[in-house]
Amino acid sequence: MRLFLLLAAVALSGLAVPTARAQSDRSLYNQDRLAELLYARRDQLDEIPEVSYRYHTLEHESGNSILARHELYQEVGDGDVQQGRDRLNGMVAFLNGVFIQDLRVGDRIVLPSVIDADPRAFSPFPRDYPGGRDFDKLFVIDKSVQAWAGYENGRLARWGLVSTGADGSETPNGRFNFNWKELHRVSTLSPPGQSWDMRWVFNFHDRRGIHIHQYYALPTTGAASHGCVRLMTADAQWIYDWADGWRTTNGGAERGLASRGRILEQGTTVLVLGDEPDGTPQRFRDVDGVPELIRVSLPDDPYSVRPGTDQQRHFDRLRARETAS
Repeated sequence: MRLFLLLAAVALSGLAVPTARAQSDRSLYNQDRLAELLYARRDQLDEIPEVSYRYHTLEHESGNSILARHELYQEVGDGDVQQGRDRLNGMVAFLNGVFIQDLRVGDRIVLPSVIDADPRAFSPFPRDYPGGRDFDKLFVIDKSVQAWAGYENGRLARWGLVSTGADGSETPNGRFNFNWKELHRVSTLSPPGQSWDMRWVFNFHDRRGIHIHQYYALPTTGAASHGCVRLMTADAQWIYDWADGWRTTNGGAERGLASRGRILEQGTTVLVLGDEPDGTPQRFRDVDGVPELIRVSLPDDPYSVRPGTDQQRHFDRLRARETAS
């Protein structure tokens, strides 16, 4: 049985089924190269085109898969085979969850109407979030599609894939804030004699020790962690530098929980929404034979999301008092 093992971004009947290899080979895909392909373009948000999608079935009169892929490379690359290969191994692989080189005649993938675009063109999150306009920064995780988004005053700054907590160790839903961060941390759940290294760690639930962090393998299996939120390296680095941590009487976000002191100011607000998918998260639905990207629905008011910790409840009370006065 042939399985998707690159980026489990969609679950569509009839999608391509690449040749099986060891999962470790796939999960150790070159993250740096993927980041180069995904984030090569950055445009003004209002200039990013709207994207539609269509199915493409790999075909060639000879029945040869290599020749069929070659024709697809030419089509997507406007006649340039290498450019087409790069475009396909970027966002198209990201959306379909396939290794393009593993496609065979008869396999079907989803192709966007525009491929060489700012990655926000393909986001399941809205580009403009009116409810987030009063937040200079807002971080959202949606477990149903296993993806994250970063907003600046309600405008989408970046998005990517995640792997949240598996059944029995689910990442909690609710409203949180980023707290402290560390460049490197060893997981307290490491088995005896092993060291589970986490890098670019940013905590958002201090009592339970739940963080976002880089993971050596891409988020390929949907909800699979022990409660923390796994990210590809480039995304974890970006969030580490972008988000703000708490300000405390004993220092800033780079001082750990044990020495935090009293919290003076909360960090960037974090919303964890949605339910864990049953298996591979779906990113498209079929509408009359046409693939349609599944869109994330965000709350009208981020503060309507229930507080996830005592920290949030305490600052909610302070805000209520300020409003009343």
